[in-house]
Amino acid sequence: MLAMRRDVMDIRDKVENQMTTNYGYSEMVSGSRREGFRLKESDIDFMYWPNNYSVIWELSQSQYYNTHRQTLILCDCSNSPPGFTLLYLLSPRMNREIQRACVRMYNRHYISSSIHRQIMCLLSSIYSTQHGPCASGTVGSIEYDYTCCFACDFWPPSASSWIDRCHSWPQPHVVDDIVKNGCHFVAIGNKLGSHEDHEWRISFSLAEHKLVYAMNHCQFLTYGLLKLFLTEIINNGVGDDDKLLCSYHMKTAVFCVIQQNTLPHWCPQNLLGGFWVCFKLILKWAYEGVCPNFFIPENNMFLSKIHGKNQHQLFVRLYRLYEKGLAFLLHSPSIRSYIINVLFNPRLSICTDEHTLISETEFDVNLYEEIQKHDTYSKFNIQSCTRYLHAVEQMMGSPLLTQYQVLVLQKLTAGVLQKTAFILYMETCTQENKLRYRADKISCHMLKLAAKFGCITDMMYIAKYYYKTLRYMEALSIIEMIKVKLAQPYVMYRFNVDTEMYTEAVEERSWSTKMRQAVAWYIKLDNRIHYISELIPEQQSALQNRSLVLFIPRLILFYMLEILCYRHLDRMIAQTALDDLQTLVHYEQGQLISIHLRDVSWQILGICQQVTGNLQAALYSYQQSLRQIPFSKIRTSTEMRIHEVCLQNQ
Repeated sequence: MLAMRRDVMDIRDKVENQMTTNYGYSEMVSGSRREGFRLKESDIDFMYWPNNYSVIWELSQSQYYNTHRQTLILCDCSNSPPGFTLLYLLSPRMNREIQRACVRMYNRHYISSSIHRQIMCLLSSIYSTQHGPCASGTVGSIEYDYTCCFACDFWPPSASSWIDRCHSWPQPHVVDDIVKNGCHFVAIGNKLGSHEDHEWRISFSLAEHKLVYAMNHCQFLTYGLLKLFLTEIINNGVGDDDKLLCSYHMKTAVFCVIQQNTLPHWCPQNLLGGFWVCFKLILKWAYEGVCPNFFIPENNMFLSKIHGKNQHQLFVRLYRLYEKGLAFLLHSPSIRSYIINVLFNPRLSICTDEHTLISETEFDVNLYEEIQKHDTYSKFNIQSCTRYLHAVEQMMGSPLLTQYQVLVLQKLTAGVLQKTAFILYMETCTQENKLRYRADKISCHMLKLAAKFGCITDMMYIAKYYYKTLRYMEALSIIEMIKVKLAQPYVMYRFNVDTEMYTEAVEERSWSTKMRQAVAWYIKLDNRIHYISELIPEQQSALQNRSLVLFIPRLILFYMLEILCYRHLDRMIAQTALDDLQTLVHYEQGQLISIHLRDVSWQILGICQQVTGNLQAALYSYQQSLRQIPFSKIRTSTEMRIHEVCLQNQ
């Protein structure tokens, strides 16, 4: 399972990075989701940096660059605490954003981290809000942080001692790989430094990512236990401003314990033992008031926040837990059920074998869930979509791809083809007939091709396109095909699946065939593309609230398209479909419509009732939409539609 998650993230990161390089910058995905965790609080961190700027530690390193093409930045650590530095521009050549972020000190131009952070967060604030050095936002239920930084090809001199400490872990080839890939600089200064507003923090995110991948399974599970311990015990009920320990402290503890070889045997039988050793190290740090950075030990990560009264309170709390022994883990709802028998019977051990813990069908569910969460491409023009498809085509021929990565590339291809088809329509719908006809042929071909790569519900995009281009009979023929496929008892919809029927139907098939024949998902609409005119207000409302994607349950959109098509052809059948939609929305118990998508489901029911003339029912549906969890961020459009219905009723 862990290998699958990482393969999915790795291949998507590789494709995205190849694309961003074409736009003059590089991107790296990090965060706990990239590491392989799928905890409730797991997020994705994106770091991106301009390719035409490089940071060096000393002037002699400038010989490795073409200074006519590359703007060099020199580190000045002379007046900064360990782990931080000032960035001094060696060349007057710079882009407008960098120029605006410069301040003059010591007769030099330095890039101010605080000004640079404000500028970059403002540039991305259309869909995000500023949070520390990051621009933060959500896509569906996943939180993300975008951090604009600078890259350095050289390993920091202040971290050279780390290389000498790597005797037993990680292996030499991992150390070499980490060192040759250098580091990054993120726009945040040390609160206790004399140049807090202008300093940059040295980031080892890429190195940490490689170190987590270098852990064995038991070490990784220990890291996971520490993260759950932090969230569900230490920080449970504590406000963000009052949290003293963070996930980075947990990660540092695991790294230190592994490298120092404190625990000789990392195995399932000793999982709780590994946790206990890490916990005692954190307790020691709290007692001493010193948490050394894993790469630069001189950088005390407790210094800015955990000292004095805070340090004392943290130590007292951790020591009380220490006195209780491992039994305090029973206070964690996520951990309790797995360890309770082991705590009371030392002869037992915790099962960590995923083949024992999950069935083949459960694995398939998780695989398709993982792919669906990472199959979105954010660019919005024909040129970038074409380049993306070309990049995917090049990668598909690689013999190094895993079977999971091939599946991801297929699903990414389907998504990009769908997006390209609708963008092409938007760009040519007002052109002359001949050009419009050719574009229409291309769009139809791309959508049919996408359906061969994707899952059952990817056929819905063909129906949407036919409806958009007023071909109602063609749209209904696709809808009938989808209806037959969705009616099969073995079809998997998110986590709902008849395991026995699914196994019997597709057990020996490839994952690609399973996805195409037996997997259905919710529909994702890019809010910058107008797929259905009746949903434009909802997409615009979501976009205004920094949401790029609108998620719709498969049956909700299915019935909507059926109603919209039949109202032009047969109003009696349209009414029957509307009755089915109303029954679904009113009485569905959470299997077909998740609680987070009830707002958009009620909204679509209201739209269908309104267009068929039942204004009172539409008003009730819109009011129900307002009472749901505002996951889809469509409140503005709901209020607008309520006002519209009230005017029509007058």
